[in-house]
Amino acid sequence: MYINKINPFPTTGYLGKEYFCDRETELFNLKNQVENKINTTLISLRRMGKSALIHRLFDDFNTEKSCYCIYTDIYPTRNLKEFTENLSQAILQQIPERKSFVKRFMDLLKGFHPTITYDVLTGQPEVSFEFKETKMAEKTLYSIFQFLEGQDKMIVLAIDEFQQVANYPESNTEAVLRSYIQELKNIQFIFSGSNKHMMAELFNNASRPFFSSTQVMYLNPISEEKYGSFIKKQFTLAGKEIEDDAIDFILKWTKLHTYYTQVICNNTFSLPQTKITEEAVRFVCNNLLSSQQASYIQYRQLLSPVQWQLLIAIAKEGKVYQPQSKSFIQKHKIGTPANSKRALDALLEKEMIYREDEVHTFSYQVYDVFLSRWLELTF
Repeated sequence: MYINKINPFPTTGYLGKEYFCDRETELFNLKNQVENKINTTLISLRRMGKSALIHRLFDDFNTEKSCYCIYTDIYPTRNLKEFTENLSQAILQQIPERKSFVKRFMDLLKGFHPTITYDVLTGQPEVSFEFKETKMAEKTLYSIFQFLEGQDKMIVLAIDEFQQVANYPESNTEAVLRSYIQELKNIQFIFSGSNKHMMAELFNNASRPFFSSTQVMYLNPISEEKYGSFIKKQFTLAGKEIEDDAIDFILKWTKLHTYYTQVICNNTFSLPQTKITEEAVRFVCNNLLSSQQASYIQYRQLLSPVQWQLLIAIAKEGKVYQPQSKSFIQKHKIGTPANSKRALDALLEKEMIYREDEVHTFSYQVYDVFLSRWLELTF
């Protein structure tokens, strides 16, 4: 019998398809759109598995050797210059085996007088530019896109946390990117993001440059049945047994949110016992909340009393549909509907809560599942 010797529940990164749960429909649709030259906007909550899905797609493409795959996360970028640097580094780091490709790309960059250093630990190149004016950043980015356009295979370029471009000081960033991208025939784009409101604004607002330029895909939680089967299989492969009640508890407690489910499974898998009960999982959950308590208490210092009270109320309710209703405000001592509205807007802005759109209505939930459970149990 094969015994898995590593923890099969990674909480960061992508370890391989054997550690990737389901997403078969999403993977099929995403691959189909790329192969049919349809650019895609991929939207979900943070840590729901967008990046892992992209890397799972790249896994297939790299096996087939049908295209070059490039992934870049622009969350840390603050302007078009940093966007250009980020993309350049991603290209250099992710296609290193094509020496002629890298040499030609380095020759291209040299024309823009970059500073290229190498990380002392990883050996990975780090690129920086000293542009004296925005036009030079635009010109460099255009040249990079044209270089990729001229390759002998299709390029699949995934830009994660794409909503960041809306915060750049260069007001024309969206228009510049759109004008460059619409010319390209050999590059397929995947624009992914976790700020659902801003991503929808970028791609669904008729006044924005990227309006209707992609096919939008929303990433929802993995089904309880699929995730449960995956968890059981991974424990079995490792020579361990986990009871069905324990799996059910994990999936309900984490609300099927991928990251939080992975964390609990990862911690549970690391327990010394070979048979996992619901009691063992409860111990893991309580231990995790205790370890995070000092951090959670700090949130209270960052929020106004009304915001804090509303956050607790939403956590205790699980989902809130009418946060300005008289019954909700009285039950949780929020104050007035106006107080509740201001506090709600502030919590949304701070991404402490999120709005979930449903068929005929919408609800509000606490973003961090572990914080939600701690608030629910503590207050």
